[in-house]
Amino acid sequence: MLLTNKKIVIVSIIGAIVALVVMIAFVGQGNVRHVTIFWQEKVEQTVVFEDIDGKVQLRGILGVAGEPNPTLISRTNFAYLLTVVNNGDKHHRLYIEGLNVRTDLLAPGEQETLTILPTVEGTYNYYDERERLKLLGQLKIVSVVPSDEFEGIFKDLI
Repeated sequence: MLLTNKKIVIVSIIGAIVALVVMIAFVGQGNVRHVTIFWQEKVEQTVVFEDIDGKVQLRGILGVAGEPNPTLISRTNFAYLLTVVNNGDKHHRLYIEGLNVRTDLLAPGEQETLTILPTVEGTYNYYDERERLKLLGQLKIVSVVPSDEFEGIFKDLI
């Protein structure tokens, strides 16, 4: 009788631990949330045209470093929202070669938001296309590998 009571207690404790692990795994995978927590990611950056000493430059003010003519970076398969503001004293038009994306001709004080949906990696030059093409910098589109596609020595740790 004493032996069967011990077995019942041990089996009950093991069963409770297994049930706890299963519940934690189920809840941890997001199966009990009332709303989805996965939003479509988008990359937002804002740049401004400036005319300094007769030379045009693009300067990042949101989502990108503030140095002149920065290298813009986005990732594949996510919306890239690039807001272009003309803070200069002349008209400007941003043109991204290879993606064939351009703003309208922006008068001083105007702005426009470009929505780009890049699907392949690459490096693209961007220009001021006011009267002629003037190279300003580059836009790099990179691919970010999800953890379930990661191939490496630490794959089992992800």
